[in-house]
Amino acid sequence: MVNGADRHYLNKCVELAHEALAAGNAPFGSILVVNDQVAATAKNEEASGDPTQHPEFELARWAAQHLDPATRAAATVYTSGEHCPMCSAAHAWAGLGRIVFAASTQQLAEWREEFGVAPGPVLPLAITEVAPNIPVTGPVPELATTMRGLHQRHASRNPT
Repeated sequence: MVNGADRHYLNKCVELAHEALAAGNAPFGSILVVNDQVAATAKNEEASGDPTQHPEFELARWAAQHLDPATRAAATVYTSGEHCPMCSAAHAWAGLGRIVFAASTQQLAEWREEFGVAPGPVLPLAITEVAPNIPVTGPVPELATTMRGLHQRHASRNPT
């Protein structure tokens, strides 16, 4: 279940997803929170030509370079969409804590199919299928609805 602070940070993630979409990327945005403070933010940058430029992966890298293991374990990553398998693995390897997401991998896979977008190059696995010891919360229905609209706009600009 999400609380008021979770909703606040998730709304910021949705704003970052809007920014990513405006820059020509898929709409994903993430925030790393440590001790109730934003430590780092990132948004999708895969339009740069590097398909690994996911915000969750960027935050895992940043945390591994800037935070000690105990701080990483106590941190929370908020994100507009559930981590893909690559990002789930990076999160686990970096030793980060809880993940809170607005829209799930299952929802995104269903939306992509509905919008006529080809599946991604990896299986659409839930975080817990890749990294079973990470506590996760999500999806959040009203934010998932917003994210669906952003993904629909992205799909209409990038038909497959």
